[in-house]
Amino acid sequence: MVKNITNDIRKTFINYFQKQDHVIVPASSLVPKNDPTLMFTNSGMVQFKNYFTGAEKPPFPRAATVQKSVRAGGKHNDLDNVGYTRRHHTFFEMLGNFSFGDYFKEKAIYYAWELLTKEIGLDKSKLCVTVYHTDEEARTLWKKIAGLKDEDIIPIATKDNFWQMGDTGPCGPCSEIFYDHGEQYWGGRPGTPEEDGDRFIEIWNLVFDQYEDLPDGSRIETPKKSIDTGSGLERVSAILHGTNDNYGIEIFTQLIEGAASIAGVEPYGDHKTSLRVIADHLRSTSFLLADGVLPSNEGRGYVLRRIMRRAMRHAHLIGCQDPLMHKLVPSLVETMGEAYPNS
Repeated sequence: MVKNITNDIRKTFINYFQKQDHVIVPASSLVPKNDPTLMFTNSGMVQFKNYFTGAEKPPFPRAATVQKSVRAGGKHNDLDNVGYTRRHHTFFEMLGNFSFGDYFKEKAIYYAWELLTKEIGLDKSKLCVTVYHTDEEARTLWKKIAGLKDEDIIPIATKDNFWQMGDTGPCGPCSEIFYDHGEQYWGGRPGTPEEDGDRFIEIWNLVFDQYEDLPDGSRIETPKKSIDTGSGLERVSAILHGTNDNYGIEIFTQLIEGAASIAGVEPYGDHKTSLRVIADHLRSTSFLLADGVLPSNEGRGYVLRRIMRRAMRHAHLIGCQDPLMHKLVPSLVETMGEAYPNS
């Protein structure tokens, strides 16, 4: 059996935040139960939205999750990019820790830095961060906790570093952590004209939820400041695999190579894009079906049908005349069944 580095990262994350007195909350369904505005659960904070808005009282002051997420319909739709880029997925996993009026910036920054550099073992010299341009508190804390130099703390004046739930409601500045994959890849630091390259990759976003936007257009400080974070599991795993390509990690390569073997094609040759589509879409299809979504002509069911049809089309492109997807399910169970035994 292939060593599953991705599983190890999940366990390291959960164990770390358990030690920091966080309640480990199971992943919620991909069908949001408390947000009719969303097609699918697309981040870790979705199941906690009512705690952040104040609509419900949280049963615990701090939590952590590994949340299965889908971005393939509605506002967040990455479907057409999947297979053609290194990091677009319809299904992905988000690591997140949350504070509901408990700890704030200092501990959030400390936890992120300690987990990444000590527990997971990333090279400190490869990391830089962004802060919202007016957030001097976050800049000072990054220098104090991580020992980062001024040039490694990059001020960003755009909405990329200021999170808003909507036109009204909770909001606050963000601080993103980036990993430098090295000069062999094209790209520049965040805030530069080359920021969309493949060299500097965002691996964690810390949201400092400290304000509220009111219907009259004003913004006030909230009495209870909160934390919402999200780290892409596949991106962190890619670093430990020695690549900046999410499709180079074992939970994808096992599916890619399995599909290639069935079709009788090279896994990383001319059919690479189609094989990536199949691997990604197998994951989203399987998890959506497990959460009760069925193919249909509208809503979530229509999005699922689009995903399935796209995967089937790419199976035909690699020469498969017979159904392929069901043959790959055992490999998916082998790589992800331990983390999601009920899916």
